[in-house]
Amino acid sequence: MKIAVASEGTELASRVDPRFGRAKYIIVYDTTKEAFDIIDNSATSARTGGAGVKTAERVAALRVDYVISQNFGPNALSVLKAANIKPAVFSGGTVEEAIAQVQRNQLHLI
Repeated sequence: MKIAVASEGTELASRVDPRFGRAKYIIVYDTTKEAFDIIDNSATSARTGGAGVKTAERVAALRVDYVISQNFGPNALSVLKAANIKPAVFSGGTVEEAIAQVQRNQLHLI
């Protein structure tokens, strides 16, 4: 399973970013390999419009199963759901904590 998390930093100990489309980084964690990749989202987050859709398109291209943030815009949600990606809300905490909650089926899916 692959889990994408909007992140304020580049480590699993980083805080989950409250903004999906304008998150500085997206951490993609592969539960099978127990490894992660870092996607620099700074160019997208600096856009004046459409950041949520562009970030959702990038995440969809990575073929993730779940995406986690504190907040999603309606346009980004549409793109994610069309790609059969399960968006989940995580209110505060670290990327590592959010991933653990997905693995235990404890996050609120939207």
